[in-house]
Amino acid sequence: MDLAINPFSSGTRLRDMIRAIRACKTAAEERAVVRRECAAIRAAISEGDQDYRHRNMAKLMFIHMLGYPTHFGQMECLKLIAAAGFPEKRIGYLGLMLLLDERQEVLMLVTNSLKQDLNHSNQFIVGLALCALGNICSAEMARDLSPEVERLLQSREPNTKKKAALCSIRILRKVPDLAENFMGSAVSLLKEKHHGVLISAVQLCAELCKASKEALEYLRKNCLDGLVRILRDVSNSSYAPEYDIAGITDPFLHIRVLKLMRILGQGDADCSEFVNDILAQVATKTESNKNAGNAILYECVETIMGIEATSGLRVLAINILGRFLSNRDNNIRYVALNMLMKAMEVDTQAVQRHRATILECVKDADVSIRKRALELVYLLVNDANAKSLTKELVDYLEVSDQDFKDDLTAKICSIVEKFSQDKLWYLDQMFKVLSLAGNYVKDDVWHALIVLISNASELQGYSVRSLYKALLACGEQESLVRVAVWCIGEYGEMLVNNVGMLDIEEPITVTESDAVDAVEVSLKRYSADVTTRAMCLVSLLKLSSRFPPTSERIKEIVAQNKGNTVLELQQRSIEFNSIIQRHQSIKSSLLERMPVIDEASYLAKRAASTQATISSDKLAAAATPGSSLKLPNGVAKPPPAPLADLLDLSSDDAPATTSAPTTAPNDFLQDLLGISLTDTSTAGGAPSASTDILMDLLSIGSSPVQNGPPTVSNFSLPGQAETKVAPVTPQVVDLLDALKITFNFKKQSGKPQETTIHASFTNLTSNTFTDFIFQAAVPKFIQLRLDPASSNTLPASGNDSVTQSLSVTNNQHGQKPLAMRIRITYKVNGEDRLEQGQINNFPAGL
Repeated sequence: MDLAINPFSSGTRLRDMIRAIRACKTAAEERAVVRRECAAIRAAISEGDQDYRHRNMAKLMFIHMLGYPTHFGQMECLKLIAAAGFPEKRIGYLGLMLLLDERQEVLMLVTNSLKQDLNHSNQFIVGLALCALGNICSAEMARDLSPEVERLLQSREPNTKKKAALCSIRILRKVPDLAENFMGSAVSLLKEKHHGVLISAVQLCAELCKASKEALEYLRKNCLDGLVRILRDVSNSSYAPEYDIAGITDPFLHIRVLKLMRILGQGDADCSEFVNDILAQVATKTESNKNAGNAILYECVETIMGIEATSGLRVLAINILGRFLSNRDNNIRYVALNMLMKAMEVDTQAVQRHRATILECVKDADVSIRKRALELVYLLVNDANAKSLTKELVDYLEVSDQDFKDDLTAKICSIVEKFSQDKLWYLDQMFKVLSLAGNYVKDDVWHALIVLISNASELQGYSVRSLYKALLACGEQESLVRVAVWCIGEYGEMLVNNVGMLDIEEPITVTESDAVDAVEVSLKRYSADVTTRAMCLVSLLKLSSRFPPTSERIKEIVAQNKGNTVLELQQRSIEFNSIIQRHQSIKSSLLERMPVIDEASYLAKRAASTQATISSDKLAAAATPGSSLKLPNGVAKPPPAPLADLLDLSSDDAPATTSAPTTAPNDFLQDLLGISLTDTSTAGGAPSASTDILMDLLSIGSSPVQNGPPTVSNFSLPGQAETKVAPVTPQVVDLLDALKITFNFKKQSGKPQETTIHASFTNLTSNTFTDFIFQAAVPKFIQLRLDPASSNTLPASGNDSVTQSLSVTNNQHGQKPLAMRIRITYKVNGEDRLEQGQINNFPAGL
């Protein structure tokens, strides 16, 4: 009767509740059903209903999987676990694993029940306890129950041994110190015949190797024989239906054993030599026409590459990867390419034998395989094969997908620059790339090409003719157009007169008007690109000097840009038109060829610029407050902000810190934020911590015991400043005695606004400071250049100092004093430290 009236009573079956929930059409209906069911379960719990306790727990687990709170049923799990019957224990342990985790305090109450069940005579109840312990075991439970688990490793039941071994893995992860207790049992399990026990034992051995070096050495001495025997038995075993997968006996056991062999053989020549024979046997006998066989072969290759294997065995492994590249399965080819990239560090010559197959992968339809193969080809390039590989890649560039051209172009340009020993070959390849994919060529690449052309006087005629022909054929490639118009402007007479002809060239007929036509077409085609149009105007101006008969026509073309909305083009048009019309006497000398750019210095600057960009990116990442500061739980981290914003005084005015409280009712920042900075609690004293609005906004304000932002003082001598930086945030050590900074000032005669500051940093503590970085910021009316520090390590106890130079130019010298905000980051025993402050009392005259 009750069931008919109330379908959500505690006696409702699980399937009825699931059916009711699935019948809901909206989330609100579902929440209502769950709410009513949870109310019925709560009522049953409060009444102590034992008949339906297991059914209620099953419902709670389903409700938990839907994402609703079920914490009120945790104690019911413990009651079911404490019951005598297997069905109740099964539901109780399942609820324990789903509803609780190791962080729950209530879990401590179940330790005694687990201990009793681990000693139970029923193997199935023992199995339930082992499964639960393996899933939710905490460090305290691991220490309390490890003796029972050790004992169960010697059980007669294979299922109990298997679960005990898996439970031991969890115990080792929680308490690595217990490793020595499991070493002997793990080795003895490798003698079992049951494959489930063997897999668990091998996993346990692998975990032991990670947990303890002593265990690793013990297993190297005692378990290699067992591993070789297991691998030989499963490789040579006859058909076994219970373990067979695609005609291969237990590939899972194969793979686990191979992984453990890799761990044991890594860095140990004796162990590696011991397993060489069995690895060769597995590599040669395993069939590669099934996925299970390929998985074993891949793991075997990875093991061979990871141990101190012989060269012949490594060649065999790389040949297996070469066969993988011919497989039709994209996943197999991808992992083979990944493995070959690792193999490049071990045996480059063996990988080179598969170069043709790898090149075919560059042309694959799958984009991930194309990119990975391209990276591998780039690693394969050397002086001997650079030309042949570049030819293959350039040929493919013509037919490659648009999405792939960017990566392919970058790699080809890098190869050509790195391995070119012949300037003519370099020019030919770059001209081909510009013709096929000029829109994807980076600026620094075509800049370097122009530098090389300006240095190769014997190839300038060949270059301008080749670029002229390419421009006529492929005028839509932007970088090609820029290089071509530059060369036509510089070497136009070589183009028209066929100067510097090479034996491989055929003469071409180009008139002065044709050269102007080519530049004019490019000027009109790239109407939206300011850089290209500007280069075209410069080229036309130079052609007016090279080809005087075309001056009037060029003047008309240039004059068309007088009304251009882009100021740069408008200014060039007007100035160039004036040169053509009014300055005939100086035009020829003004428009001479560009002086030769020193190639070595240009490449050095380019490399330095690239390195500086990388370094600045790393510095910005290291200086981010949210990543460098380690704050206690519950303390909000300061929001990430660019370093310039963090340090900038943000005003051309004098620094905010003054000797008396100030009131600025018209300050736009105060009006905007609606805050008052007037300090009514101090009269004629130092300002309060809230006075410096910028420090408050950036969450780097003073600690409660300070009256303002840290201000550096205590100048000891004229021209020398010595200070100790106070921390902005409280630290464990007394930072007032941690770091000493000495500033030495030097001024140049005749330049009173310029000052060179030599900063010296001394560590007064007993701990060495590492990753030491000093940064500074100044108001906008001051220019600052910061040179690199002499070292990033600051020795302890003042044994040595780190020095760094700063160049300062005060553009309002005599009107406003020098002020500086400094920021110092370093590490002490691996812990990040941050110190920052503001210096307002530099000596007068700076």
